[in-house]
Amino acid sequence: MKDKTATPKKINTGSKKGERKIFISKLVVVLMLIALQVVLIFLAYGAMREYIIYWRTGAMLLSLFVVLYLVNKQDNPAYKLIWIMLVLTMPLAGGALYIAMAGNRTRVKFIKEALDNHNDTFRNFDSDEEVWREINEKSKSASVQSKYISKTAGYPVYRDTEVEYFSVGERNYDALKRELLAAKSFIFMEYFIIKQGEMWNSILDILVNKVREGVDVRLIYDDFGCAMGVPSRFKERMEKLGIKVAPFNPVVPIISLRQNNRDHRKITVIDGWVGFTGGINLADEYINREERFGHWKDTGVMLKGRAVWNLTVMFLQNWQFLTKEADDYNLFRPDRYLPDNIKGSGYVQPYGDTPVDNEIVGENIYLNMINKAKYYVYITTPYLIIDNEMVTALTLAAKSGIDVRIITPGIPDKKLVYLVTQSYYAQLVSAGVKIYQYTPGFIHAKTVIVDGRIATVGTINFDYRSLYLHFECGVWMYDAKVIEEIVQDYKDTLEVCDEVTMEEIRKYSGKKRLWQSVLRLVAPLL
Repeated sequence: MKDKTATPKKINTGSKKGERKIFISKLVVVLMLIALQVVLIFLAYGAMREYIIYWRTGAMLLSLFVVLYLVNKQDNPAYKLIWIMLVLTMPLAGGALYIAMAGNRTRVKFIKEALDNHNDTFRNFDSDEEVWREINEKSKSASVQSKYISKTAGYPVYRDTEVEYFSVGERNYDALKRELLAAKSFIFMEYFIIKQGEMWNSILDILVNKVREGVDVRLIYDDFGCAMGVPSRFKERMEKLGIKVAPFNPVVPIISLRQNNRDHRKITVIDGWVGFTGGINLADEYINREERFGHWKDTGVMLKGRAVWNLTVMFLQNWQFLTKEADDYNLFRPDRYLPDNIKGSGYVQPYGDTPVDNEIVGENIYLNMINKAKYYVYITTPYLIIDNEMVTALTLAAKSGIDVRIITPGIPDKKLVYLVTQSYYAQLVSAGVKIYQYTPGFIHAKTVIVDGRIATVGTINFDYRSLYLHFECGVWMYDAKVIEEIVQDYKDTLEVCDEVTMEEIRKYSGKKRLWQSVLRLVAPLL
């Protein structure tokens, strides 16, 4: 009798370099058409200025209206500052450009539909009052954080969920393949980046064989994030293989701030009771099969138990939004498939963040953790481009005697973004925050640990895009045994990091400081 978990048959997925070039060309065409639209707006207004006597007054009033609107809008001050400066610098076209990008019908429709779907799907969660009371009895500080995620963000907390931590992408990859091979009913995957190579091709082989076994396989991918990694007609190819596919926010040649809203989540759900998330995308650099910026360090977690339901709802939420298909969520509940021997330790609370609900869940969870710390806060992030609230929280904690440490990359993946990251060092280090750079290469992990009792692992960077623009997710944990492993991995990582000192910061050249000042101004766009 053949073993069903044996190595799957290789699938011919038609990965040709020429097809990837076609897809890249399509992306270039889209960007060129968007640039052309911007040029036409300026040319149109220039032509109108020559022939319409009231043009200047009308344009100035429009820009004034936009500035007043931005000043009173509930939005991040840094974003408002950029647009206000743009409008005031170009009063004859700035207001019209803002309306064209922020107020067009496609973006308004996108936000409304995403918000309606977001709010509607939360009815699928059960009450967690009993579990929350348990946490409250153990720690008022932890209960405050958990209650915010439950009551405001909408994601309940669970016990009896096992958590396995992966300190590198290679370990996550091995576990992911093992669990995918064991799938019996359904596989849901949602990723920002998919790139052809050893990692994706081997996973695709498994998925196609699972489809042949009758497993329901669904894939959500971000159209922009995957633009350089998959061949043309990727969606059609996957559907021919039997995989249900939904591209998130397809790249189109229309001027719209909607294109800023990307799906940055990394989620796999298997049979409702096994779930993966963290910083690891489906590309070879994440498992160091391809070297791009030295050693690539990333982290992830595998959940087994009832807490996976939060990840399942997150996926189905986006699936329904993108496909307009209304599933019966109850068919995917973990209790239908859950083994009896799941115990776990502590409390586990997967959560999602969306840019359409006016609630900055990811940043608020980070701020809650930092503000409630008693002894230490350990952070890893590939980018450090933060607003005043986060700077204040970090510096205040350090000035209050909390041991605040942040690990950033030693080798950057984006040089301009890295310059902005380094521009925050002086303010933070002078306040007592300890900054370390990962010397072996690039660190892509997004983790926060507080006092060895509370931690979160997920997709949310300490930058404007993750905190304000993207669809994100993470897992908050309290009193779980796995936190000891996360703390130990952090300490081990520090051993191969160099601490950034004020002496080093003072050696920055005048040219570098000037560049950093300019880039800080447009930091929310990076």
